[in-house]
Amino acid sequence: MEFLFSDWLGTPIWFWLAFLGIVIALTAFDLGILHKEDREMGIAESLKLSAFYIGFALLFGLWVWFQKGADLGMKYYTGFFIEKALSIDNVFVISLIFTYFAIPRKYQYRALLWGIIAVIVLRGIMIGVGAAIVQQYYWVLWVFAAFLVFTGIKMLFAGDQEMDIANNPVVKFMNKHFRVTKELHGQKFLVKVPDEKTGKLVTAMTPLLLALIVINLADLVFAVDSVPAIFAITTDTFIVYTSNIMAILGLRALYFALAAMVHRFHYLKYALAMVLVFIGSKIFVSDFLMGGEKFPPVLSLVVTFALILGGIFWSLWKTRGETAPAE
Repeated sequence: MEFLFSDWLGTPIWFWLAFLGIVIALTAFDLGILHKEDREMGIAESLKLSAFYIGFALLFGLWVWFQKGADLGMKYYTGFFIEKALSIDNVFVISLIFTYFAIPRKYQYRALLWGIIAVIVLRGIMIGVGAAIVQQYYWVLWVFAAFLVFTGIKMLFAGDQEMDIANNPVVKFMNKHFRVTKELHGQKFLVKVPDEKTGKLVTAMTPLLLALIVINLADLVFAVDSVPAIFAITTDTFIVYTSNIMAILGLRALYFALAAMVHRFHYLKYALAMVLVFIGSKIFVSDFLMGGEKFPPVLSLVVTFALILGGIFWSLWKTRGETAPAE
């Protein structure tokens, strides 16, 4: 029992085990009960399931608030909202990848599940390494902050650039060095097919597995923005990881609603750009203008939430009446 109350990365081990249990339970419930069979998810079901995940994440935040204090509770919510908003851009890229590989919607949900399991592991590694570096070298936070400001300014002035999947180096490499079937084989990632030269059965990848690999690599690119953003809010590893994962857990449910109307969120990227600039700037304000005092968490949450909400409503207002572009 003493082992459960010992600290790991600044938080009792039982906290980590409880969170891991929640993630496993939610995933098992989602896949084992709600989605036993592969089927296409409608927008209404997507929104209801998304509301469930968001509500659960908010309740988890209350638990964090009472267990670790109001300060860290507020930082959890700030990190959650930032990651949730940044994931909208991720949805657009995932939609492009599924379209390119001609993955039917009924197989997309299960593929997203495995993708999110991989993300939980990969984000954990990135956050663990980042936390170790920041605790050892505080000045790395200034590097993160400068990177966020630079990225935000770049997003404000950059034009729309669509991802060119056909010329993606990873896709080219996989097609050149591995056997990839030209057609899907249901929900299977690997299948046995006859070799063109020998006729013997060999293992080959399906387009579904190739799409999954590209999606996870795309998430690593997005993590380069989102992970430093949350480290700029707090260096508590538990808060950084749980807020990140709670936002991502509901992404596969939210995907089917957002993918159908992602064209309506065109102006959200400018709000996200301002959020990144704000989060990066407050590190310098806190350290150099406030004498090292912490930036008020309540103010940080209010500004972040206001920018994101403003970006969503402005996008919906400006794009009212627009129809989704044909795939």
